[in-house]
Amino acid sequence: MALMITDECINCDVCEPECPNDAIFMGDEIYEIDPHKCTECVGHFDEPQCVQICPVACIPVNPAHVESRETLWQKFQRLTAAKEAGQAGPAGAASIS
Repeated sequence: MALMITDECINCDVCEPECPNDAIFMGDEIYEIDPHKCTECVGHFDEPQCVQICPVACIPVNPAHVESRETLWQKFQRLTAAKEAGQAGPAGAASIS
């Protein structure tokens, strides 16, 4: 299940930096969640961090993107592998951290 941000969002800016997958971004009017990046924090935390910190409770499960915990875990693994591959740079190049 990916999460979504409803139009009750007050643009308080607290959710975006809490997302370990960089799935939250500013949309045309309110923050939005990219369902292809949202793992509900599976692989990072026990609870979705955006839900925990949201002061107006406007982040429910997105009914258009219902996923099992196993599917979320697989998505986490794909995202992590892609991120690590992107940071590795060209073959033979040293990684700068």
